[in-house]
Amino acid sequence: MRWNTKLNRTIVQQVVLILLTFAMLYPLLWMIAGSFKSNATIFTTAHSLIPNQFNFESYRLGWKGFGNITFGTFFMNSTVITVASTIGSVLSSTLIAYGFARIKFTGKKLWFVCMMLTMMLPFEVIMVPQYIMFNWFGWINTYWPLILPTFFGTPFFIFLIIQFIRTIPNEIDEAAKIDGCSKFMIFWRIIMPLIVPAMMTSAIFSFYWRWDDFMGPLLYLNKPDLYPVSLGLRMFSDPDAVTNWNSLFAMSTLSIIPVFIIFFMFQRYIVEGISTSGLKQ
Repeated sequence: MRWNTKLNRTIVQQVVLILLTFAMLYPLLWMIAGSFKSNATIFTTAHSLIPNQFNFESYRLGWKGFGNITFGTFFMNSTVITVASTIGSVLSSTLIAYGFARIKFTGKKLWFVCMMLTMMLPFEVIMVPQYIMFNWFGWINTYWPLILPTFFGTPFFIFLIIQFIRTIPNEIDEAAKIDGCSKFMIFWRIIMPLIVPAMMTSAIFSFYWRWDDFMGPLLYLNKPDLYPVSLGLRMFSDPDAVTNWNSLFAMSTLSIIPVFIIFFMFQRYIVEGISTSGLKQ
């Protein structure tokens, strides 16, 4: 009886989990199914996830893009922005986190509080001042407003990496000082190799945020040949004409492939980085 009760409980749990997973994935599955339907049958057969006839023309037309700009250009632009900003964000956040975690300096607590407070500021608060400043620099229609600010650290990543560094014993630093290492050498040769999981976690989150960013490119980029994927997808939607829904869904499906690849390749770092960053020595 006890074995049967345990088996029944396990079956119920698995069924519930499968149903919840399907409910969460349903919008994604509906979009993928819509990418293989014709534009006329997407909404008339919205109840079905299996197309009556698989139509690959939407992928060809969607990749063709607009004018002389193919969707490959949008992917390349997104890759440049995402990779550059991710590198800048992770490296700068790691260096700043090391300073807060290991180096004593005047006003350390004050600057840490100021850094944490910036996490509470919504983007809408700094949007207009930043635009005025970057416009004064002459950086509109360039990638500098999207990339350069990341080289000054990201508060969430700084806090995450600080918590990870605090799990490393201070005795390691002391031993390195006795061997003649400077603070930077301690950071580069000892601390950084030990905090790779936290850095990888930060890199994955940065990749997701930058790849999906819509508001930033919308503010600073006005030339279609500079658009990332997020703005390229918007061009399929035309309120004054017929929206090419199947091509929109097709390119949206392709745009999430890099996200899935990054997640499945580095998912172990996400768990390790987040689970360890909350511990203290």
